[in-house]
Amino acid sequence: MKDKTNILLIYTGGTIGMVKDYKTGALKAFDFKELISNIPELNQLDCRLKGISFEEPIDSSNMNPKHWATIATMIEDNYDQYDGFVVLHGSDTMSYSASALSFMLENLSKPVIFTGSQLPIGDLRTDAKENLITSIQIAALKEKGKPVVQEVGLYFEYKLYRANRTTKINAEHFEAFTSPNHPPLIESGVHLNIHYTNLLRIPGQKKTLQVHKTMDDNIAVLKLFPGLNESVLKSILGIPGLKALILETYGAGNAPMDEWFLKELKKAALSGLHIINVTQCSGGGVAMGHYETSAKLKEMQLVNGKDITTEAAITKAMYLLGSKISGKLFKTIFETSLRGEMH
Repeated sequence: MKDKTNILLIYTGGTIGMVKDYKTGALKAFDFKELISNIPELNQLDCRLKGISFEEPIDSSNMNPKHWATIATMIEDNYDQYDGFVVLHGSDTMSYSASALSFMLENLSKPVIFTGSQLPIGDLRTDAKENLITSIQIAALKEKGKPVVQEVGLYFEYKLYRANRTTKINAEHFEAFTSPNHPPLIESGVHLNIHYTNLLRIPGQKKTLQVHKTMDDNIAVLKLFPGLNESVLKSILGIPGLKALILETYGAGNAPMDEWFLKELKKAALSGLHIINVTQCSGGGVAMGHYETSAKLKEMQLVNGKDITTEAAITKAMYLLGSKISGKLFKTIFETSLRGEMH
């Protein structure tokens, strides 16, 4: 008889973990004994489930890098005992947390699947059951004794995406997430359709997991808009201790040509601030120098964010700054795909 696959569920908070108290109508966090009674189908899964939870489950709007370190530690402490991990998380900041974990877990060779739901588990029309059951099945997938998925994924509404490629696009539909620049890894229909060529495989990867828990949050995001004025730009660039700025530019990385704008950016870049050029478009990427309006940014040696999402750019910057890499290396490493987060 073959050994059952061991899957660890990590509950951080969020709608998926809520059950309705039918007497009061209020939502409360479940404990894992209740989970099986709400989803008896879990007994049919050919794997052994164990659940651990944040001491105090939080709404994902309250998520911060300290919580990411807690999730990373839970995975690190249980890494050898389990074949896969499913992280239950509120959908609002799931793309940020899942992107962060992809960078924090270096040499990951097991699945870490983030999922959640738009409706609570006890709700009649809930999407929580399908999301949870399929996430567990994906985390348990093996071929020739090795996990099929060896990266951080995000599963929602019949699709598994690479976590650091996702963004939340809808607060109401069950299809809450999209991955504009990378196709799904697995699609769930009557069968699980695995797109092998889309899965992450890092050649020559050492198999020893390295967990990085220091994230430096001295960063800011500035979304360009017509009418952005000099005093706003100066005040953001002048934030004490600021180390990196994610600059959400227009289209393929374009920005205004105003002299004051370029002068302030150049001054900040020369003073050592890492300015990362990402597009504010939901799909596509930055092609600096393609138009005259981005050629000046290229001359300034701004970091080219290529087709990275803002969520991944933020968490990658926090990770690189936390890793204390030299200022000179930051641009080179940021522009390199570390976990499949950019083309």
